[in-house]
Parts: sequence; structure tokens; C-alpha cells
Amino acid sequence: MGPHVQDSHSSPPAEKDLYRDTWVRYLGYANEVGEAFRALIPVKLVWASYGVATAYVTADAIDKGKKAAVSHTKDTRRSVNVAVAVVDTFVWQALASVAIPGFTINRICAASLYLLAKSTRWPLPVRRWTTTAVGLSAIPFIITPIDRSVDFLLDSSLRKLYSEEVPRSGKHTTAPADDSTATKRT
Repeated sequence: MGPHVQDSHSSPPAEKDLYRDTWVRYLGYANEVGEAFRALIPVKLVWASYGVATAYVTADAIDKGKKAAVSHTKDTRRSVNVAVAVVDTFVWQALASVAIPGFTINRICAASLYLLAKSTRWPLPVRRWTTTAVGLSAIPFIITPIDRSVDFLLDSSLRKLYSEEVPRSGKHTTAPADDSTATKRT
């Protein structure tokens, strides 16, 4: 059977999630990149990077709400399902994609710049570029620990509030049947 031939017993291909399965997901990393470049660029550009990431988070939450609304058209608790999809996605994304990684990269870069000033005689421009490189290279290493920590935090708090109300998978990485709370990072 070729790659394009579908077995009669298999399910149809999953719909591509614009916010998780395409280049758009990288917009959620904008603030981390902005923080890494903070030593080199005007602060207004750093704040603009937060605007891009926040727009991404908001758009993803709205998208998951729309998907929940479509998948629960005949459900009497449709508005609850939609609200849970929007709130869960927005809170998870705001923490795991904006607030915590932005703070983490900011502190890594600040510590790097400080340590380079104390331990080297490198000129300031070299220290700033090095700090930016350190910040950019830290991004791939912080993603998974932050994602898992935010999962744990939400599973231990917010998700308990609505876990009785709406059946769901509980983890951002395992999309529920309606895919209403799928998030950026998998």
C-alpha cells in the first residue's frame, strides 16, 4: 500500500493545527528571542517581541475555542467546553510560552553579562554579543522543563477546577478528542 492510499480501517488524516504544526508556532518564541537580544537592541523592540508572542497566545486560545464550539454543537454544556478550551490554552500558553521563558532567558542573559564583565576583559560589544548567543542557545534547553512544569502546575490547580466539568486529557501534549486545548509546544 502506497503512502497516499488509505486503509479502510484507518482514520482520516488529522487536521493540521495552524498554531502547532506550521511555522506560525515560532511566533510564540518571539519574546525569548527578544530577551536574548535585549543587550543589543532598544527595549521597545524587546517589548514588541512580547506583543508578537502574546498575539500568538491569544490567537491560539481563540482558535481552540472555535474548535471546541464546532465539536460541541449539540452539547448542552457547549459554552463551558468553549470557555475551558480558551482559558486552558491561554493560561498554559501565557505561562509556558511567554512569562516563564521570557523571565528565564532574561535572567540567563543578565547573569551571563554580569559574569562576563567580572571574569573577562572583553570589550562591552563582545560581551553583549556573547550574552545574546548564550540566551539564544539556552532556548532549546528550557522548553521541555518549562512545559512539563506548567503541565504539573495546571494539573495541580486550575485543571482540577474544571476536570469534573469537562472530560479532557489533562496534558497539553496529548490533544483531547476535540483538540480544543492543544498548545504550541509538543
